[in-house]
Amino acid sequence: MRITSELRRRQGAERGFSLIELIVVVAILGVLVAIAIPVFGNIQATARQNAVAAVAANGATQATAQIANGDTATLIQSGDAAVTVTWGGAGAPATIDAVCVVATHDAGEVAQSGPGC
Repeated sequence: MRITSELRRRQGAERGFSLIELIVVVAILGVLVAIAIPVFGNIQATARQNAVAAVAANGATQATAQIANGDTATLIQSGDAAVTVTWGGAGAPATIDAVCVVATHDAGEVAQSGPGC
């Protein structure tokens, strides 16, 4: 008899989660997801803008180095099909002070770099 009552008492103490507890956990997870999604979107946009700025800066650095070496400045290839690199002025610059490289992402981010911008 003692064994049976002890077993029943232990089984009563080992119950699972109630429905209310599960609903509270799901609600908390929903709030966390609602906060995380916009933050993640902003992180992606910031990373894309930084990448476009880096492409423009690299292009300006390359062009100024080529002009300093007495060569004709050429545009760099961005390595990303979504990023277009162009000159900011009318064609390839002849002097370092005229270098202006513009990088444009298909999503709309634009960055300029160089002393001529």
